[in-house]
Amino acid sequence: MSSKIRMGMIGGSLDAFIGSVHRMAAALDGTIELVCGAFSSNAARSIQTGEALHLPKERIYASYEEMIVQEAQLPADVRMQFVSIVTPNHLHAQPALLALKHGFHVLCEKPLAFSVAEAEQLGIQVKETGLLFGLTHTYTAYPMVKEARDLIAKGKLGTIRKIIVEYPQGWLSAPIESDGQKQAGWRTDPAQAGLSCCVGDIGTHAENIAEYITGLKITELSADVSSVVAGRKLDDDANILLRFDNGAKGVLIASQIANGEENELKIRVYGEHAGLEWLQSEPNTLIVKQNDQPTQLRRAGANHSYLSEHARLHCRIPAGHPEGYIEAMANIYRNFSKAVHSFEDQITHNPLLDYPTIEDGIRGMKFIETVIISGKENATWKQL
Repeated sequence: MSSKIRMGMIGGSLDAFIGSVHRMAAALDGTIELVCGAFSSNAARSIQTGEALHLPKERIYASYEEMIVQEAQLPADVRMQFVSIVTPNHLHAQPALLALKHGFHVLCEKPLAFSVAEAEQLGIQVKETGLLFGLTHTYTAYPMVKEARDLIAKGKLGTIRKIIVEYPQGWLSAPIESDGQKQAGWRTDPAQAGLSCCVGDIGTHAENIAEYITGLKITELSADVSSVVAGRKLDDDANILLRFDNGAKGVLIASQIANGEENELKIRVYGEHAGLEWLQSEPNTLIVKQNDQPTQLRRAGANHSYLSEHARLHCRIPAGHPEGYIEAMANIYRNFSKAVHSFEDQITHNPLLDYPTIEDGIRGMKFIETVIISGKENATWKQL
């Protein structure tokens, strides 16, 4: 690429949880430059963050509205080319809509929006503008997740029969939102998080990775949804039965009250010929199992010729050198920046440099809504 892609950021102030992670990921491959930002709804905090990041004063904005409008007035070779939105859920859709209307591509944190209606409105805007829209479902960008997807797509497991995906965390086992913990505060607040805490925050990751790896779609679900911690307004635990479009059955567990767990996203997929297993805390290993055969460990590594091209394209270093969460998120940023270059140069983008799209975001919102409705109706089966 002849030049770096210019990025603006909405949210992600110095005291934010995820903003610095996004900035590290965006910078990792040297394909993206942060050129402007509206880092907080608090103007002073936004300015403080921009100064700490050494941005020019005139490119540090007091609000996202000001940033988008003023950036659109700059020369084409100066203004931002896409915006990264890393705000709480209720501040995803409106900045994204405004950015699209002013001609900017968008990369947004998940879940896509505050409601299904907002998500569908975004989908219409993306279609009308023809602009790029990406979603940071980071876990799909690990090399060995790509390898798992490739194995299944090539039929190595045979017809998929059963999918078990789980995402346990323990950090909300106590009502820490009552003590002013910022991340817990907005995630458990219906006015900021929307319909759901647990399902919206981590259940959507489990749904997304299950569909991404298998290539299947959930058609029906039955959900037992709970608010275990007394006084909590939104869910913190969900146990969901799944039916997929090829007849496969599945189980999805999402919990933020699994005391002692950190971030244990795990998926197991079983086909007629073999099964596979991947765990986010050990992301460089893919376990492949088969009756009457030794268990196989496939390992990430740019020099492993036995890996699929899809997996190798998402490895940066030789085998034996761990790659983790920052690198996975960086894969999404790198792939999205390459897609922006391809878009602007009107050339064909490599489909293996994939990233979650607006369609994944809309589907995630419909998943949240369907789970919550099923939970309120005593785990009644609902179509997705």
